[in-house]
Amino acid sequence: MTDYFSTNFTLGILGGGQLGKMLLYDTRKFDIKTKVLDPSAEAPCRISCDTFVQGDLMDFDTVYNFGKDVDVLTIEIEGVNLDALEKLESEGVKTYPQAATLRNIQNKGVQKDFYAAHEIPTAPYKRFESTEEAKSWVAANNWELPFVWKSCVGGYDGMGVKIVRELSDLDALANVPCIAEKMVPFKNELAVIVARSANGEAVSYPVVEMEFHPEANQVEYVICPARIDDAVAKKAREVALKASAAFGHVGLLAVELFQTEDDQILVNEVAPRPHNSGHYSIEASFTNQFEQHLRAVLGLPLGNTDSKVGGIMVNLVGAEGHTGQVRYENIAEIMALPGVTPHIYGKKITRPFRKMGHVTITNENLAEARRIAQEVKEKIRVISSHE
Repeated sequence: MTDYFSTNFTLGILGGGQLGKMLLYDTRKFDIKTKVLDPSAEAPCRISCDTFVQGDLMDFDTVYNFGKDVDVLTIEIEGVNLDALEKLESEGVKTYPQAATLRNIQNKGVQKDFYAAHEIPTAPYKRFESTEEAKSWVAANNWELPFVWKSCVGGYDGMGVKIVRELSDLDALANVPCIAEKMVPFKNELAVIVARSANGEAVSYPVVEMEFHPEANQVEYVICPARIDDAVAKKAREVALKASAAFGHVGLLAVELFQTEDDQILVNEVAPRPHNSGHYSIEASFTNQFEQHLRAVLGLPLGNTDSKVGGIMVNLVGAEGHTGQVRYENIAEIMALPGVTPHIYGKKITRPFRKMGHVTITNENLAEARRIAQEVKEKIRVISSHE
């Protein structure tokens, strides 16, 4: 086995945002040398890695030259140049998740086709080369309204997703490759994180429940364990493990799911990296998702995924009407509440709905944790300092 600890072994990370920053907490814990690539000179990772490189994640030469100097290359964002990853792989650089996995995930249309081909349950959909084509097809085939429009590439945090209630809604959307997806009547939005190591060992975390902001389509609360029947939780973990096996990824796979009105489990989409739905694990789990990602990509034994305590995560996003130098209002007040731990991502500029941090609330009693989470949400504000 490679000696990763306190040596010149170097882990490369493509992406320097908050996920990378939290991953670096655990590389520091293990004294693993790191090198990070990100387009922003202000990336949250820049202060915690051994070497920071500023550059374009979608540029072939930048990614290829960065990856040549590392022993294992991983990601904290899917939007990376896959041709460069494939060349690195062909030259013996271990890249996890692999380029082949990312090719099936990076484009949401390809991702949906992958589910259909592998008999992974997902909502009915139709794939189009452009929004105009989608509009014509929906009109000609009298497709049921409302439905969900999703951009095939470039969407994140609720961007690139729109509920189409009437055909004219499509006129305001970008004319890009997209999918139209049937609206699924669901009781809950759930998620399961699966870790898979290079030797094929796979484990899943408990099912979490996600509560969304009604306008921004961003997760407001992640609740672990999900408040669902054991049989539904078992089915959700089985579906997530099936998806993980099909993708054959190495590292983490966050599988977002719908629990339908009749308790079917459908895959919404996946992310092949640490994920917002796993942040609760830093305080609440025996092995947090970031340590688990390291264990998986380095081929180390996977850790215990059980929770030590009930956990709820609250996203801290920029308040509406506020753009500029960030200020966190009432943070001391929320830290006075029991079981509350804030995480500030290090982004200096806030704007409406930008993810600026999160807060975890741990408690033996999940209902009490949820009550405190509500209080946190109401008290803390992420505003601009000039207000």
